[in-house]
Amino acid sequence: MRYGWPNECVTRSRSRVRAGLFTLLLCGTAGAATGTQVPLRVDSQVFRVDVAATPEQRAVGLMRRTHLASDAGMLFVFERKGRHCFWMKHTLIPLSIAFLADDGTIIELKAMRPRTQEQHCPAAPVRYALEVLEGEFGKKGIKPGMRVSGGPFDVRKR
Repeated sequence: MRYGWPNECVTRSRSRVRAGLFTLLLCGTAGAATGTQVPLRVDSQVFRVDVAATPEQRAVGLMRRTHLASDAGMLFVFERKGRHCFWMKHTLIPLSIAFLADDGTIIELKAMRPRTQEQHCPAAPVRYALEVLEGEFGKKGIKPGMRVSGGPFDVRKR
């Protein structure tokens, strides 16, 4: 079970309009298994990720999947910044998680063992988290401080 999600899909705060519009688009098209894929880039590396933008999608995440391609993953989009924690109770494959700032900067990376209830929480409040197959960030040379682009990170004008 994931923690701390608001029950609404659309944010009303003017400061979150762009992220809210991205979330609204995804909420209107994504099913329980999301079905919506977005390419995200870190330097020259591209991940094709499912998007979990609703409370139901975030609660399921990558649970019960038996395989994940090395260039695949899931982007978790929250309506508000928070210390959104993750666990792996019903997740069958080992994953790595990147907690991301609003501009896509990777704040921290963590490895997550399958079938555990250990909590994986960001050190600071975040609105985004990216899960990929364990070790893929390291294999691709991806480290904290690098920036993810694509998806909601291209919608946000800097």
